[in-house]
Amino acid sequence: MNQVLDKQGTLEKKSLGTPDEVRSFVDAKGKMSVFNIGQHTVGQGEFAPGWRWSQHVKPIAGTDSCQATHTGVVLAGRMHVKMDDGSEMDYAEGDVFYMPPGHDAWIVGDQTCKLLDFTGVAKYAKPQ
Repeated sequence: MNQVLDKQGTLEKKSLGTPDEVRSFVDAKGKMSVFNIGQHTVGQGEFAPGWRWSQHVKPIAGTDSCQATHTGVVLAGRMHVKMDDGSEMDYAEGDVFYMPPGHDAWIVGDQTCKLLDFTGVAKYAKPQ
């Protein structure tokens, strides 16, 4: 990590190739690479074809639906999200997204979905 001190705090930089932590999903269907930087936690998610939150993260999280709030950008692939209230949306490469708590999600198609998540990673895919 490179640091330069200034009057407001510390500048920081991390490489996407060296996360602070990697959280693997059930059945090796992907992973969340976690970066702690400044006062924030950022995630780089990789979700393999066939990944579904209710099958590959729910056993880890122990909740009926994903209770994390996600805000980020899709770098590759496609993900479908269905809220507990029944509303649904697809997110694809180049989309900036917001997903409130209370959802299931799954990969659409045969391409790995890659994304950056700026808000929902601190406790994502961690046992309660």
